[in-house]
Amino acid sequence: MLLRYFHALNVFRYITVRTALASITALLITLVLGPWVIGRLARLQSASYPGRRTKSHQSKAGTPTMGGVLIVGSTIVPTLLWGDLENE
Repeated sequence: MLLRYFHALNVFRYITVRTALASITALLITLVLGPWVIGRLARLQSASYPGRRTKSHQSKAGTPTMGGVLIVGSTIVPTLLWGDLENE
C-alpha cells in the first residue's frame, strides 16, 4: 500500500478529509452530470409530472420527476470512491 512509503498520503486515512473530498466529489458530479441527466429525462419524458388542473400547477406539467436518480448516483459514487471499504 502506498500509504506506508509516502507519509504525506496518511492524510487520506482521516475520516474528515475523506468526508470533505466525498462531498466535493458529489457536488462536482451533480454539477457536471446534472444538466445532461435532466435534459435526457426531459427528452424521454420519463415519469413526467402530469400536473393538476389548476392554474398554479400548469407550469409544472411535463417536469421530469426522476431527479432522484441523479441524487442517488452522486451519493453512491463518492461513497465507493472515498469510503473505507476494508472497515468491518
